Amino acid sequence: MTVFRVGEDGFEVDGRPVRLLSGALHYFRVHEEQWGHRLRMLRAMGLNCVETYVPWNLHEPRSGEVHDVAAVGRFLDAAQREGLWVIVRPGPYICAEWENGGLPHWVTGRLGARARTSDVEFMASVERWFGVLLPQVVERQVDRGGPVLMVQVENEYGSYGSDRRYLRAVADLLVGLGVTVPLFTSDGPEDHMLSGGSVPGVLATVNFGSRAREAFASLRRHRPGGPLMCMEFWCGWFDHWGAKHVVRDPREAADALREILECGASVNLYMAHGGTSFGGWAGANRGGGALHEGPLEPDVTSYDYDAPIDEFGRPTEKFWLFREVLAAYVEGPLPEVPRQPAALAGPVAARLTAFTALGGVLEALGGPEAEYAVPPSFEDLDVDRGLVRYAVTVPGPRQPYPLRARGLRDLALVYVDGERAGVLTEEEPGLAEPVAGHARVELWVESLGRVNYGPRTGEPKGVTGGLLHERQFLHGVRARGLRLDAFTACGVAALPSAAVEGEERGLYRGSFEVFGAGDAALELPGWGRGFVWVNGFCLGRYWSAGPQDALYVPGPVLREGGNEVWVLELDRAGEPRVVLR
Repeated sequence: MTVFRVGEDGFEVDGRPVRLLSGALHYFRVHEEQWGHRLRMLRAMGLNCVETYVPWNLHEPRSGEVHDVAAVGRFLDAAQREGLWVIVRPGPYICAEWENGGLPHWVTGRLGARARTSDVEFMASVERWFGVLLPQVVERQVDRGGPVLMVQVENEYGSYGSDRRYLRAVADLLVGLGVTVPLFTSDGPEDHMLSGGSVPGVLATVNFGSRAREAFASLRRHRPGGPLMCMEFWCGWFDHWGAKHVVRDPREAADALREILECGASVNLYMAHGGTSFGGWAGANRGGGALHEGPLEPDVTSYDYDAPIDEFGRPTEKFWLFREVLAAYVEGPLPEVPRQPAALAGPVAARLTAFTALGGVLEALGGPEAEYAVPPSFEDLDVDRGLVRYAVTVPGPRQPYPLRARGLRDLALVYVDGERAGVLTEEEPGLAEPVAGHARVELWVESLGRVNYGPRTGEPKGVTGGLLHERQFLHGVRARGLRLDAFTACGVAALPSAAVEGEERGLYRGSFEVFGAGDAALELPGWGRGFVWVNGFCLGRYWSAGPQDALYVPGPVLREGGNEVWVLELDRAGEPRVVLR
């Protein structure tokens, strides 16, 4: 039996000192058939460990509807086959620039600010979920012959709250469900974060991107003994729609990594390989500096993160520099860098020949429509990723007045008597032109991703404060939701379709031939905003706002010969074709 131990000043495996050289790689952001390659890339960079989160909402999108939790176990097994130890961060909250920080919408919608506290109802949900998840981890712990060395208690809790009873309850729950390897917490190196996020008797680690000596000095003020570890060395960063692409100088990042190791510390590169937020699961942040109360900043689909291994699994300059730094701390020669996965043999254009208007898609694939006194939220309608159509007839007779969607999250296309009347946002929630009595108003509201970090994590989506005509609330609103997971092969095949004409919103379908399948980038020249599926696999959101201008297509998604593509356009369609390169 292998024993992993947290010593007085370092980690030990069977009594032998060991330094953890880890890299973050999220199994849910990499196609399963590519796990092996990406894990071998970590080994070739000089790492001996991989770290992953577990997103609760991915595996339980509806209460009691659990999907493929066994994927966690399969990933842990894959890591062990490639000679890597594993650090598991099961949450229940994970951040990760993931929808709602990994918390299910049906939990936060019901509990609001009671989530991530010792609230009895929240803890009951966590206990039930962990009871399903933890067997995948427990049976693969290092003291049972598996690869799992450590398990995290919550995630960066000191950046959010101060409920020490909650953290202790999560730690006790993990132990009670069979976790015998060491537990740990991770937080920023600020005093309030370390004091708010750590648990007595549990290893505390710190997260930062530079100035390692200062960060570790802060940790030592709180924990005079125990191993030093940077659990998230931010060697890159993520992008927001409508903002500039973020990069970090490779040499500067390598110098920061070297400083961590010179301190005698262990490290986890965040991210070693970022991957992709497939399926529309990308989250969002709030601007406004430290308060995180400013405008919504939705995350792009790519989670490349400017990581040393890019979204396509290729080594970057940062990879080679990190490999050089890490080689000094590894026994023996590093493994050879594996061959890269095959790329698409050549450019392919797919014509989109069938079309279903968005109203028809909603009728066929949406949830039930009902009338509500006030507009229901996405949570009320059980919509996690997708959109909601709100419809109301303005009472009359009355003169034209301003119409405003109060508490709008996040974006609404508005139609008045069937004509497009404008686009509303949080910052501009009112129509430019007044609306008269008897007018039928439709608001197609889209969620751009739930907040994954800060005090507004878990906030509801939709029209959350009512519809106002002048100062009067409009009641009797009809609403209907459309979830992204409704786009199944059977559901889409049954949709009525017509020939493609103009720039209408709706679902476009086409096919294309591939000879020489491999990794590709899918481009939509001239298209506005929406989602793409290839052979039923949702690649994620596209948006002309940039900075991302193409979607990553994993080679295993493509088939030799005939392939199918769906494009759900929510604004204005471009030329009826997509290009894969």
